[in-house]
Amino acid sequence: MTKVLVVDDEPNILLSLEFLMQQAGFDVTTAEDGETALQRISEIEPNLVLLDISLPGISGFDVLEHLRKDERFTRLPVIMLTAHGREVEKEKGMALGADDYITKPFSTQALVQKVRNLLQE
Repeated sequence: MTKVLVVDDEPNILLSLEFLMQQAGFDVTTAEDGETALQRISEIEPNLVLLDISLPGISGFDVLEHLRKDERFTRLPVIMLTAHGREVEKEKGMALGADDYITKPFSTQALVQKVRNLLQE
């Protein structure tokens, strides 16, 4: 089963994304901060990560940067999620190696489609 890690510090968003991804047929794990996200990625080696930028402690950008420096995860698909739709943030996320970038609020169908496209399901 395809494993998706959802990282968000907002409990309601975390729950709704977890439910959405489970409904789409994915095996979902969650993390509420960057440090936990990095631990879970090493433990479960997910097929894709939905990563919020604004996290307590280390940011989503830092998590992404860390992943891209680790040989095991250079090709791990990462979709950045953010409430900030500023172009400069999108450019930074893409420059650091994000595969896609979604601004909250987002269409649940569009998100599931982007995940499937990246996983080529």
